[in-house]
Amino acid sequence: MPNAHSMSDLKLFNSLTRQLEPFQPVHPGEARVYSCGPTVYNYQHIGNMRAYVFADTLGRVLSYKGYKLTHVINITDVGHLTSDADAGEDKMEKMAASQGKSAWEIAAFYQADFEADLARLNIRKPAHPKATEYVDAMIEWGKSIADKHCYELDSGLYFDVSTVPEYGRLARAVTDDGEGRIDEVEGKRNKADFAIWRKTPEGETRQMEWDSPWGRGAPGWHLECSVMSKALLGMPFDIHTGGIDHREIHHPNEIAQNQAHEGCADTGARIWMHNNFLVERSGKMSKSSGEFLRLQLLIDKGFHPLAYRLMCLQAHYRSELEFSWEGLQAAFTRLKRMVMAVAALQGTEPASEVTDKRLLDLFERFDAAVSDDLNTAIALTALEETLSLKKIDQGQKLLAIAQMDAVLGLDLLQLERADLRVQPKNAQISATEIEAALTSRKEARANKDFAASDAIRDDLIAKGVEVMDGDPLGWDWRIEV
Repeated sequence: MPNAHSMSDLKLFNSLTRQLEPFQPVHPGEARVYSCGPTVYNYQHIGNMRAYVFADTLGRVLSYKGYKLTHVINITDVGHLTSDADAGEDKMEKMAASQGKSAWEIAAFYQADFEADLARLNIRKPAHPKATEYVDAMIEWGKSIADKHCYELDSGLYFDVSTVPEYGRLARAVTDDGEGRIDEVEGKRNKADFAIWRKTPEGETRQMEWDSPWGRGAPGWHLECSVMSKALLGMPFDIHTGGIDHREIHHPNEIAQNQAHEGCADTGARIWMHNNFLVERSGKMSKSSGEFLRLQLLIDKGFHPLAYRLMCLQAHYRSELEFSWEGLQAAFTRLKRMVMAVAALQGTEPASEVTDKRLLDLFERFDAAVSDDLNTAIALTALEETLSLKKIDQGQKLLAIAQMDAVLGLDLLQLERADLRVQPKNAQISATEIEAALTSRKEARANKDFAASDAIRDDLIAKGVEVMDGDPLGWDWRIEV
């Protein structure tokens, strides 16, 4: 593709400085990225998964730019309370009690489901360390900062945020848009002080608890990310990502811990990046509000999960993205068009290099877009223009598409038309039966037996299949959901 000198410099928006900054790696030729992972007490909703599509896109852009990527997404299997505060029930313990299972079984089940969703969205598999694997290191971290930065209460060890400079600089404003309210804990010196270690209350036993200098209990939620990012990436490292809700409380607390441990100037990551919310008209998505949208629900309704990935890429990661079924259907149709365009190149051998000026110009536009704080919406239009180019060397065109799709992750060279016919859960007929019926209908129409043709169509309609005569995409049918 374009020579190195014609490629744009990668610029990313740093939440800490509120500005676009050129990416300058801590270690030459490497990119080390840490993404806040899920608390595996429940299924992840598609709003959660937007954060991982964004983090994966960032990782793909860094790989495309030639950096050796190390990407960590942690698994929170202990320590996260139901109110995101310092008092109350642990999410893992609460779900375990409600299902009559151990906290360890709950964590294993929902971690496996999360990893399946990552695969469905074509998210490259990063390292997935678990918080429970690092408790000893968390205790050591707590011991190293306790004298200068912490104080003990009956309920545990607390971090005094007044002991580090510019606490909360990352947060725009502490509002209800943060992870949750900071509940009052009697004896705290400052309202924003947070738990490093939570003691098990007297007379109680937790499934997940450990001995520490501050009593038997469990680590505070924020501590795991500081400990694991340092252990796996070193400090300082390059980029820390997470949802915009982490910008108000969780990430400022991580930074405070890092400053206490590493020296007050060190925030841990050089660049902090946050994706915005996925919203529905009813408001921001939340698991705590009862029903929530899972990727499996989209599949059950007949959508391919990569239609959701495309929906995410159509918006800038720092913009709110409104979810609607109509919007998802539009993204699905757009994906189908792309898959059809690639299918037309079937049997073509990819070229070893691209020399055609039209392709090079499009790739420069693509490169400029992804280099400008991951502007995937503009990059998609460059990809589609590449797909639609006529009278051009097919091998070069295929290579250009492959290189663009390696960044966007839509799996266009592997997807087939049949893959995109995801059968809704409530369908009364299989795809094979539909294809057989449509073949019979085409024969009947060719023989001008319109009564038989109509009877087959009516039978399909009765089973929820819409026969799409004259469909410009040529997909022939879809199942109504």
